[in-house]
Formats: sequence, C-alpha cells, structure tokens
Amino acid sequence: MVEGHRAIRQIALLGPGRIKELVYAEGMEKIAGLPFPVRQISRAQFRCLSLSVHPAGPLAVVSRPDDYEADDIPAGPGGTVLCLEDVQDPGNVGTLVRSAAAFNVSGIVFSDKCADVFSPKAVQAACGSLVAMWLRRTSAFQAALESLKKKGFRIVAADVRGSDAGKNINKGEKTALVLGSEGAGLSAETLRLADERCRIPFNDAKAQSLNVAISGAILMFLLNSRP
Repeated sequence: MVEGHRAIRQIALLGPGRIKELVYAEGMEKIAGLPFPVRQISRAQFRCLSLSVHPAGPLAVVSRPDDYEADDIPAGPGGTVLCLEDVQDPGNVGTLVRSAAAFNVSGIVFSDKCADVFSPKAVQAACGSLVAMWLRRTSAFQAALESLKKKGFRIVAADVRGSDAGKNINKGEKTALVLGSEGAGLSAETLRLADERCRIPFNDAKAQSLNVAISGAILMFLLNSRP
C-alpha cells in the first residue's frame, strides 16, 4: 500500500495500471481526476492500515511486479543499474529507490538478504518511485552481476579502499553501481567482480562513514551528471 496524495499521484503517472483501488477514511478529501475504484472505510479502520500517526492522505493498493523475484536480468536493462547487496534497513532501501528514480537509473538488483523493497517502511521512503524502473530480488546476486557484465556493463563497486569517485566515474558507458550493507560493505566475492572500486572522499576526523543511502545518491548523481 502506498500512502499520501503525492506518492499516489506519482504512481498514477508512472504506472497507472498497477493501482487496484484507492482507500479513503470517512470525510477524507478525494484525489480528483484519478479513474480507479474507491473504497471508503471508517477512520478507526484506516488508522489500523496507515503507517502515519496522523494520517493525512488516502492509501492506494498497488500490485507488485510479477518478475520481482525472477533471477534473470531484463533483455534491455538500460544504461545504469543499481545493485544492492544485503542493505538491511528498509528506510535506506526505499530512499535508494527514490534516488535511483531521480537520477534516471533503469533498474535495481537486490540480493535476497536486502530488506524487502515492498515492506511498509521501504514503500514509504520510496515515495511513489517504485514503479519507475524494473526490480529484481535474487539469491544469485553475483550471477546477476556477471550477467550484466556480459551485457556490456562496467561494474563499479563502492568501497572505502577505492579511488576518488569524483575523478573516475564516467557518464556515457553502461554502468552497474554496487553498494553493500551498512556495516560490512560488499562481500569479497562481489568485489572480485568489480571493474572499478570507488569511494567518496570525506572528513573522516569528523565522521566515521557515510550512510549508504547518502553515498548511493552522491554516486548516482555523479553517474548522471558527468560528461
């Protein structure tokens, strides 16, 4: 379920066929101009469904993609793919989805130990961007990376021991950006598949590390903006 006027309008724009119905509490303002079935329930029932302490907008019931748990990469994967290995916080996963949509990422590969992108907290953080790209969740994460390499993708791994991302990330080539878990980073098996390892320089005297969702957004911006 997707909550709120903005997120629902985003879903309606990007994937209108995925919305099954809109759910309103009694007396709640309707979203004008959306041609979807409507269900009205009591305010008490709505509070049970909503993630918000003080719900301010309706809910949309949205279908998950049928191929979400398929191991194969789409035949036309696009130009930039985000690959997440064992990112466990659903807020981080949802925020990365939202950033990926903003920076024109074509698709996202999740390892099977990632937080589920369709969990309530991840859906809330994604803010309507879940239908902007193809999604795959797989137990064969390294095999998915190898498949992308065969399709001509350069594998760029975020790694604290890598080179300066601002100097070495190039736009214009097909790129799979790989991010690891919040605590452990990327596995040795995944790092061995990387064509490039990059890091974001920061003042480590004042901060131990960067949040994975922040790091991902910066790296996707560099991929999207460099000539």
